[in-house]
Amino acid sequence: MTRRLNPAERLAAVEKDLLLEEIVRQSEWSQSLVEQAVFAAGLANETFDCNLLRDLLPEQGHGFLGAAINALRGAGVIERSGQMVPSTSGPTHGHRISVWRLSVKGHLIAQTRRPTTGREAAA
Repeated sequence: MTRRLNPAERLAAVEKDLLLEEIVRQSEWSQSLVEQAVFAAGLANETFDCNLLRDLLPEQGHGFLGAAINALRGAGVIERSGQMVPSTSGPTHGHRISVWRLSVKGHLIAQTRRPTTGREAAA
């Protein structure tokens, strides 16, 4: 038997659904920016976290960075390093966040997306 939600729980569920809809409405341009930041951070550093990514990105929609990280993890592009660090984002009050690294698949994708210089193109 399913438990019925009380009015406060129904309101919270509606607000959560609205937030998810807002995240989904983020433009492909925003998603592309997050992916570029992940690939740049992953190629430049052995590991990276959302603190670093927030420094690389313009202001993103609430929750979009987390959603993008989850999508990249789900696609096998990034993987957890096993480390955790405190978040530097004020609203998170320093909660622990994962440290990531590019997977083999992520390195392959990042290499193909890396811009070429004139010398590399001439070679």
